Amino acid sequence: MSIRVVVAGDHQLVLEAFAETLNGTDGLEVVGLATTFEAVLPTVERCRPTVLLLGESTMGGKALRIATDVRSHHPGCGVALMVGTATPAVVDRAVAAGALGIVPKNGRLPQLITTLIGVAGGCLTVDPALIRPPVTGDTSLSIRELDVLRLTAGGATVKEIAGELYLASGTVRNLTSAAIKKLGGRNRFDAARIAVEQGWL
Repeated sequence: MSIRVVVAGDHQLVLEAFAETLNGTDGLEVVGLATTFEAVLPTVERCRPTVLLLGESTMGGKALRIATDVRSHHPGCGVALMVGTATPAVVDRAVAAGALGIVPKNGRLPQLITTLIGVAGGCLTVDPALIRPPVTGDTSLSIRELDVLRLTAGGATVKEIAGELYLASGTVRNLTSAAIKKLGGRNRFDAARIAVEQGWL
């Protein structure tokens, strides 16, 4: 039985070429393509894939949010993420968002195929060297807290962060306060600096 794959990315031509390559591989069948953030969930709903393959830069950097949404609405669909650079911090964020497979964009086709097969089987398929022990206790940051700190590190205001993450400004302030407390920062910018130094952003 073929592994049904939906591929999501920003460029139709690239996706079509990618689909052609994967369709030439025994055991894989690309059943759908999505080139916009809004199209991913409907495409997964319509095509019922075994695996969703996402580009890290998909839909303006919303790949992790897409991964979380897909896993929430369609838990039977595994998520694999193609990333520019695979680092422990990137893997941590991807796994926390629900991805089971992470493959670098400079990887080779056999690595991608192995990842898709592993994800289809419900296995975490990542280079073991990139998996860190989970952070425990009060210092662990949620995905939303990391999102807020990442945007803070880029110089965004609370209002801009709220708009980017589709949150109320009060929610952003609460997330910021929680992150500052967990990291022992003096303010939100100091907390962002600490998170960067820890390799979490």
